[in-house]
Amino acid sequence: MARAIVYTEIGSPDVLHPIEIPDPVAPRGEVVVRIEAAGVNPIDAKLRGGKRPSPPITEPRPVGFDGAGVIEVLGEGVDDLRVGDRVAIRDGHGTYASALAVPAEHLAPLPDAVTMAEGAAIGIPAGTAYQALRSLEVVAGDVLLVHGGSGAVGQAAVQFAVAWGATVIATGSPARHDQLRELGALPVAYGDGLIDRIRDTAPSAVTVVLDCAGTDEAIETSLALVSDRDRIATIVRGPDAASFGIRAFSGGSPVPLTDQELAWRAEALPQTIALLETGDFTVELGPQLPLAEAVRAHELLESGAASGKIILVP
Repeated sequence: MARAIVYTEIGSPDVLHPIEIPDPVAPRGEVVVRIEAAGVNPIDAKLRGGKRPSPPITEPRPVGFDGAGVIEVLGEGVDDLRVGDRVAIRDGHGTYASALAVPAEHLAPLPDAVTMAEGAAIGIPAGTAYQALRSLEVVAGDVLLVHGGSGAVGQAAVQFAVAWGATVIATGSPARHDQLRELGALPVAYGDGLIDRIRDTAPSAVTVVLDCAGTDEAIETSLALVSDRDRIATIVRGPDAASFGIRAFSGGSPVPLTDQELAWRAEALPQTIALLETGDFTVELGPQLPLAEAVRAHELLESGAASGKIILVP
């Protein structure tokens, strides 16, 4: 039997509980992965807590979208993977588990130089950042403002944009400024006077904004600095982004991602792994907890008490 974390009602982290499940099988086009690390993402907690709408719960609902592990079983029609391959998972359905059947197209090979924890940490954050910057058409010469630059998506956005030749200004608490500088950003503190501090820091006018914070301050600052609303996007304020005339990518947005945007999110996983392998991308890892401590993982996530990506280890 395999183990999985599930919930049967919407609520606090305490609704999460472990169960035994039948060992997964691999339908055509899928593989069974022995999970060695599962990434804990804000969307996991938002779905569990009802902050993001989801269908009625009619059976135990699995948790988690990102993970990494080793292929144990190949389904029919899977020809480019092998049993024993190390892989990272994006857009899985229930990665808080000891084993999971995953469509082959949701996997990316994970070289030995990249740890399982790193592989499990990048699916949603790197995919979101990469797609958002592509959608905003960030290129060399742009001056990009990232609100919430020290979060997982913010850090990924900083690194991609710097690699593409953009100048990046990132907001964050002073305690995180050294880290943001190491990633290549020009850090700016939140709070009164933010617009003036950004203008003083930027070598030229800000041309594009990605909001990963979702605060009123972030929205107001973005609108004050960039007149082209098509070059302002949020990943947090989806429901009310249209009222500001800005773009929203997920974050509860009623506007679905396009086929191209979904393709960019998929493309991000192997691209990020390649950068990790060469040392040109870093992932801030936080606590690594046993799978059975999923409740604790969500408590840490929602309280903001942990820096870095929280990882569950079956």
